[in-house]
Amino acid sequence: MSQVTQVTLDNGLKILLKEIHTAPLISHWLWYRVGSKDESTGKTGISHWVEHMQFKGTPQFPASVLDKAISREGGNWNAFTFIDWTTYYETMPAAKIELALRLEADRMVNSTFDPAEVDSERTVILSEREGSENQPLFLLGEAVQAACFRVHPYHHEVIGDTADLHSLTRADLYQHYRQFYVPNNAILALAGDFDTASLLERIRQLYDPIPPGPTPARLHRPEPAAQGEIRLTVAGPGETTYLEVAYRSVAGSHPDFFPLAVLDSLLSGPSNLNMFGGGGVSNKTSRLYRALVEKELAVGVSGGSTATIDPFLYSITLTIHPDRTPEQALAALDSEIERLQNELVAPDEIARAIKQARAMFAFGAENITNQAFWLGYAEMFASYDWFLTYLNQLASVTPADVQRVALNYFKPQQRVIGIYLPNGEPQPETSDD
Repeated sequence: MSQVTQVTLDNGLKILLKEIHTAPLISHWLWYRVGSKDESTGKTGISHWVEHMQFKGTPQFPASVLDKAISREGGNWNAFTFIDWTTYYETMPAAKIELALRLEADRMVNSTFDPAEVDSERTVILSEREGSENQPLFLLGEAVQAACFRVHPYHHEVIGDTADLHSLTRADLYQHYRQFYVPNNAILALAGDFDTASLLERIRQLYDPIPPGPTPARLHRPEPAAQGEIRLTVAGPGETTYLEVAYRSVAGSHPDFFPLAVLDSLLSGPSNLNMFGGGGVSNKTSRLYRALVEKELAVGVSGGSTATIDPFLYSITLTIHPDRTPEQALAALDSEIERLQNELVAPDEIARAIKQARAMFAFGAENITNQAFWLGYAEMFASYDWFLTYLNQLASVTPADVQRVALNYFKPQQRVIGIYLPNGEPQPETSDD
């Protein structure tokens, strides 16, 4: 695997560079340590809204020229806000990476937050929120997540609550931007066809003049221990019944994340930790597929967790068969979990689960964009060494490890069960954001 160069500038910006000369491309990712968990009551959704405003231009790069400039140079770009972080990426022909370098250094400091653009984007985000509310799995997931986190700011969805989206002001957005978009709260990661020394010199020219900001204040509200199983129902449009079961899980940096990843592969099929790319691995050999889909209790099953800074959730979602009830499906699910807790999994089944999880991980790390993604993403919750050692950590998981984490984390008192009950009304048509 190619060597990674790590440098931290005097202003606190951490830089990770990985030369890959397989194609004349460079992928450029700028990560900020700010997400929906950094939002207080009354300001939910502000991180996502600030991300939108970063595409509205600076004096040097007006909004009207940004898209055309990237596409004209043969590149693609996007941005994402999550509970723990916000990231911006451009994948460009290697000879054209200068545009991405200049653009992101400029956006760190000079985004304008024009009041008219703020008002226009309010309408866009409210419409996005309204569209999500037409989706049963969004409604169910939001209710389950809120029930899982009463205190911790993982309580709310990234898009924010409607009341806050109506009340947030331009001043709120700009203050959030200035507080968190500082070099000492960011990581710049590039992978691709470049010379490390010359690229690093150019990055220094662009970023050294940017002063650091005060270390951003963080909300510290640990979630108290669960007091018992919570059950809830959500009613809404559609014809399909869904069941979501969410267990308290661990942070991405916790040693138990790896046996839980093997358990996930075994139980519901491996999860793709790279949420922006990579292929798929069938879950038809998973225990829940065999116990629920093949036996016509459900027509679909998915599960998994994501790597987060603080302990988050392991969730299982079932699409209930039209001729069955959520209670029947839940009973079968519980039976499979009890098997994991009471019986050691055979070594060959563990080996297959590890192989599938490794394959999913490899699919999500194979191209240049994904290589650059992992440079920064792993730093958000652990370090790049986490990525480098992931496959070895999986390989070391034993049947006893899987049984132990099943017993520790899949306790009824540590879960929320949510049922979506359709009312038979048609779902409104929604357009993509």
